[in-house]
Amino acid sequence: MVVQAAEGRLIAAAGLRLLVATAVPVERDAVAKAFAGTPRELRIPGTVLRQLPLGHAESPAVIDLAAVGVGPALAAAATSAALTAAALEGTPYDLVVSAGIAGGFQPEAPVGSLVVADEITVADLGADTADGFLPVTELGFGTVTHRPPESLVRDLVRATGARAGAVLTVSTVTGTAERAAELRARHPRALAEAMEGFGVAEAAAAHGVPVLEIRAVSNPVGPRDRAAWRIGDALAALTEGFGKLAPVLESWKEHDL
Repeated sequence: MVVQAAEGRLIAAAGLRLLVATAVPVERDAVAKAFAGTPRELRIPGTVLRQLPLGHAESPAVIDLAAVGVGPALAAAATSAALTAAALEGTPYDLVVSAGIAGGFQPEAPVGSLVVADEITVADLGADTADGFLPVTELGFGTVTHRPPESLVRDLVRATGARAGAVLTVSTVTGTAERAAELRARHPRALAEAMEGFGVAEAAAAHGVPVLEIRAVSNPVGPRDRAAWRIGDALAALTEGFGKLAPVLESWKEHDL
């Protein structure tokens, strides 16, 4: 288990070490509800971690939770801060997970359902042209997609009943049917839309750490109808999904890392 020593250093026993990055505290707390124990708070430059045992209280595996902020830039910065601190202390993470609620593309991802990304794609990084949108890769640089470990996605889908597909990262949330249709035309496998996954994935890739994205659907992608949002149901689905995570992750580390 990771603890904070008097001088502020991180000390970790052998075992899986997992970083979960959510946008806001309410999502972080929904994930924390899936695990036993009282979180330890640990402040590092750039973010604040809450630490819990992953699985039972005596497990050497640990989960660090961070509310990294809204949007890909802030999420990338705070995630990178946590990754850097862990690496400098000689206790690097085995996996980074972007998690939270999201809009779901209908009817494939209904409200209250859980989505696991088999690709994490930034949908609006590129250029608008007279011929349509060009992703940054077609401009000759950068990347637009990160792919989580296939075996882990498969096992999580089996354990949680989640749907697997593309989760899009946007800097501006979709608010019209036309925009939703445009995104689906460019990304026909898209199941959900959120604002942090690609930023978290970029930070993880820079540190050579595998990444995963798990989203619970709180509302349809399209016209913004606040009355139709089911945030409480989505947060409950997030807690339930993470409650089934520990044995899958421990098995994945044993066989795939």
